[in-house]
Amino acid sequence: MLYRTMPKIKEELSVLGFGCMRLPVDENYIIDKKRSIDQIRYAIDKGVNYLDTAWPYHAGESEPLLGEALQNGYRDKVNIATKLPPWMVKDREHMDFFLDEQLKLLQTDQIDFYLIHNLAGPIWEILKEMGVLDFIDKAKQSGRIRHAGFSFHGKVEDFKTIVDDYPWEFCQIQYNFLDEDHQAGTEGLQYAAQKDLGIIIMEPLRGGNLGIPVPPPDIAQIWDQAPQKRTPVEWALRWVWDHPEVTVVLSGMNEEAHIKENIKIAAQARPGSLTDQELDLVKKAADTYRELMKVNCTGCEYCKPCPEGVNISATFEILNKLYLFKNEEEAKLMYAVRCSSMLSGETEAGYASNCTQCEECLEKCPQDIPIPKMLEEAVKDLEDDRIEERIQIARKMLNIE
Repeated sequence: MLYRTMPKIKEELSVLGFGCMRLPVDENYIIDKKRSIDQIRYAIDKGVNYLDTAWPYHAGESEPLLGEALQNGYRDKVNIATKLPPWMVKDREHMDFFLDEQLKLLQTDQIDFYLIHNLAGPIWEILKEMGVLDFIDKAKQSGRIRHAGFSFHGKVEDFKTIVDDYPWEFCQIQYNFLDEDHQAGTEGLQYAAQKDLGIIIMEPLRGGNLGIPVPPPDIAQIWDQAPQKRTPVEWALRWVWDHPEVTVVLSGMNEEAHIKENIKIAAQARPGSLTDQELDLVKKAADTYRELMKVNCTGCEYCKPCPEGVNISATFEILNKLYLFKNEEEAKLMYAVRCSSMLSGETEAGYASNCTQCEECLEKCPQDIPIPKMLEEAVKDLEDDRIEERIQIARKMLNIE
C-alpha cells in the first residue's frame, strides 16, 4: 500500500480508502453483515487506513456496521470519515445531535475526518446562517472531531467560495477521467490544492461504469493500443492517482476480487507515473465514453426514494449499457428483471413508466440529471408489450415460482 499526506495534516493516509456506501447486501438488500465486516477487516489488514461512511448510507445502517467492524482492535488502526447531512438539519442544535448520534453509532469518542455532506452553493449559505462554522469550531475544540472538511456536488464557482469560507483541512470531490470539467473538476482540484487542502476522491469509476471488466468494443480497441496492458479498473484508478494533488481515492468495494485488485493497483500507482502516450489513450477513451453513454448517472441513489417507486439508478444503468453494448434484447430482459417486483420484494414494479413527473428527484440529484426527461427516454428504449413475457422467461431462468 502506498501512502500520501495532506499538507495540513502530517499523517500518512492510504491512497486507497474503503467507501461504505455500496457494501454487499443479501437478497433483501440488507447489508450482509459478516461479509461486509470480513471485507473491511481484510482491507485494513492490507494497509487501508481511511474508511468513509455517512448518515444516509444503506438507509442508516452503514455507520453502525462500520462501528461493529472496527471492534477488536481495528479502530486504533484506521481513520473514520463520516458526514453531517445538511438536508436533514433543522437548526444549530440539530448539528450537535447528529454528531453525537454518529459517535454512538460508530462506537468511538472521536471522528477523525468529519465532512459537511453533499454541498452546493444554496445549501451552504443556509448552513452558514444556521451557525455551521461555529458548530465545526466547537466540535473540534471539544475533541469530537479531529479534522474538518466537506464533500461537494455542484458548480466550480460555488466550490471555490466554500473553500475560501473556512480554514478547511480537506475536501471530497467527484473526479475521474470523464469528470475533468464536471462539478469541481480539474479546476477545483487545483484550486483546493493551492489552498493546501487534502483531497479525497469519490466516484473514480463513475459508479462502476469505467470499470466494467469487458468494456464496450470501441473502448476495448483503445486500451488494446497500450504497450502495457491494464484492466479498465486499473486505467481509471491509475489516472486519478496520477494527480499529485490527490490524497485518497475512495472505492465502494463489495466484491472480494475487487478489493484484492484495488489493493494491488494501490501499491503501484504513484503520481506522474503514466506516460504521455498512456494519457492520450485515456483521453480517447473518455471522449468515446461520452459519445456512447446516454445518461450521466453514477448510481449514487440520492434520488431515492421515488414517490412512485421508480428504480431510477437501475433504469439508468441499464439504459447506459444498452447504448454502450448495443444489445437490445439483453438490456430489455435485464430491465424486466431488475425493475419489476420479482426480486425486490416490493408489491409494485419500479418501471420508468411509473414516473408522474413530480420532479422531486431533481433537487436531490448531485449530477443535475433531468431525471423525468431521461425516464421518458428509458420508457421508449426499454419498455414494450413483451415486458411480462420477459419476466416469465427470467422466472424460469432463475427458478422463481
